[in-house]
Amino acid sequence: MIERAWRWLIDWIVSSASRVWKLGADDPRRVVHGAKVGAALTLVSLFYYMRPLYDGLGGATMWAVMTVVVVFEYTVGGCLYKGFNRATATLSASALAVGIHWLANQSGDKMEPFILSASVFLLAAAATFSRFIPTVKANFDYGVTIFILTFSLVAMSGYRVDELLALAQQRVLTVIVGIFICLSVSVVICPVWAGAELHRQIVRNMEKLADSLECCVEEYFSSGVVDQKSASSHESQGYKCVLNSKASEDSQANLARWEPAHGRFGFKHPWSQYQKIGGAMRHCACSVEALNSCINSEVKAPDPTKKLLRDACMRLSSQSSMVLKEMSRSIKEMTKSRSIDLLIEEMDNAVYELQSALQSLPSNLTPQMIAAEAETEDNKLKFSVIEALPLITVATLLIDISARIEGVVDTFNTLVSLASFKPFKDDKSKQNRSSNNPPSHMSCEQETTKTLQEV
Repeated sequence: MIERAWRWLIDWIVSSASRVWKLGADDPRRVVHGAKVGAALTLVSLFYYMRPLYDGLGGATMWAVMTVVVVFEYTVGGCLYKGFNRATATLSASALAVGIHWLANQSGDKMEPFILSASVFLLAAAATFSRFIPTVKANFDYGVTIFILTFSLVAMSGYRVDELLALAQQRVLTVIVGIFICLSVSVVICPVWAGAELHRQIVRNMEKLADSLECCVEEYFSSGVVDQKSASSHESQGYKCVLNSKASEDSQANLARWEPAHGRFGFKHPWSQYQKIGGAMRHCACSVEALNSCINSEVKAPDPTKKLLRDACMRLSSQSSMVLKEMSRSIKEMTKSRSIDLLIEEMDNAVYELQSALQSLPSNLTPQMIAAEAETEDNKLKFSVIEALPLITVATLLIDISARIEGVVDTFNTLVSLASFKPFKDDKSKQNRSSNNPPSHMSCEQETTKTLQEV
């Protein structure tokens, strides 16, 4: 019994250690973030251990430690958001509490507790109600909470503490010290910018959506039976990431607005446009989810019937995927795309080709009706069309996905305009090669093929 318990304990420790190691290995910045929090707490603890610093702030130094714990966030935008809210709320609440305390003190000893209680009730009720306002909820929810806490503490302490002004001053100073240490450590030591995280997430999701679309169609037409493990694995790593990314995108976009200009991102970078691109991609991912459900359904079209639309569907999925990947590359490099218009035109041509194949599908099903001799002609034709219904559904969803991708393109073009993406520039090697080789007279089709291969 004891040996079994020890064995279970050892196995649990080993498995927990492996999970923790994998969590840190997947993103080493998590380990760095833990070290940054430890460094910030170590720095703020000096105000408590060093006598000159402690005499300057007094016993309220512990509020600086609490400020570091609650303000320090993973991203710089998160620290700025919480730091600004906490500083503003603490300063305004302390000033208001001191003013109300002076007014209550002038009213006499009998009226003082009633005035203080009434002020706490009214301001706490009004501030709590303001949290239901969407703008306040999105930008100042944390600040409202700190305002209620600080005002209540300072207002109630003023009834028993004689030097209320000194108490409010110490409270404000310790909060400012904690916020300054948090921002200094967050910006100086391996900063993680919420705007850059949002930028990379949009790029990754666009690539995953493109791969998901292309792989689903390829698996459907490659064999009669779809590999369930492959489909489910791709499902968790592809379009589902896009569908589940709204909360993360909204949070990062909100925090990115608090950050100063950094790297390639200017002061007024259009972060809200990234949310619109994410919404358009989720609109497209819904159709990809429906396509994946249709492909994995129990009712499947026969392989001979699939061949009738195989080439047109594969071409449309490939062109749609290329459009998404080209937009992903352009956003990643923050440069204007030189071939997005050409790729969209090719996608539209693939849509027209698939629509033409769908219109000619009944005539292609007619030989199956003649081949069967045991049934009437109407029943045979009905049976053949029913067999083709899953294939027609897949083709229709592909056309719908291409239409929704054009919606993603519209939001992408708006981002290119608002963010002032740089024009695309060829490499010097390509420029030298083009200057050394004389221009060849290629047809439009050859130029299109060459451009698509380069992309």
